[in-house]
Amino acid sequence: MTLFFISINVNPLTFIPLLAVLATSTILGGFLSLVYVYTHKKTVYDQSFSFTLLLLPLVISIIVLLISDNLARAFSLAGVFTLVRFRTAIADSRDITYILSTVGIALSSAMGLIGIAIIITAFISAVLILLHHLKFDKESTAHARLRIVIPESLNYTHAFDDVFKKFVISYQLQKVKTTDFGTMFELTYLIKVRPSIDQKAFLDDLRIRNGNLSITLTSDYVSLVSEL
Repeated sequence: MTLFFISINVNPLTFIPLLAVLATSTILGGFLSLVYVYTHKKTVYDQSFSFTLLLLPLVISIIVLLISDNLARAFSLAGVFTLVRFRTAIADSRDITYILSTVGIALSSAMGLIGIAIIITAFISAVLILLHHLKFDKESTAHARLRIVIPESLNYTHAFDDVFKKFVISYQLQKVKTTDFGTMFELTYLIKVRPSIDQKAFLDDLRIRNGNLSITLTSDYVSLVSEL
């Protein structure tokens, strides 16, 4: 059991401990990156993010090693980061878990707690894989954004109520705007569809009501919320 609590002395930092810290951070970051790819293999994901997960523990551990217990360096580093703007938005809030995990791995590695870093990586990876297989992040119902173009002569207040009651669990009119120089209305609904919805039948019933004008159904919850 003592194998899992291996530690190295990084103070003072010499060549061999430095290589051990960098190698540990890179290997464990690569393992976490593989877990991310495995849990996202059936969805569309950013491949550059998995590459970032591989290198992030390495970069953070280098920063921690350079700062060490030097307060002046810490303030200097904080000043550098205030000059850098990070504009990359996190598309999926679950990805924050992976980012914070890399921070924990890097900190433990930089402190020389190699065994602790291995345990952290193994435990977090096991939890992420378990949650993935249990599908805790999946809902039995799905949110969607529905955009319907209707002629200005149609009273949209209750025009689609019976169709919605047939196919969706809940619906809410989020936005109404005019288009085509005021001759059309564009309605945006946030809906929660039933698990076994027949999308074609749903859209066909809507087309009958709106005169076969444009209808757009978007099921990506992140994009639909951000565009409302």
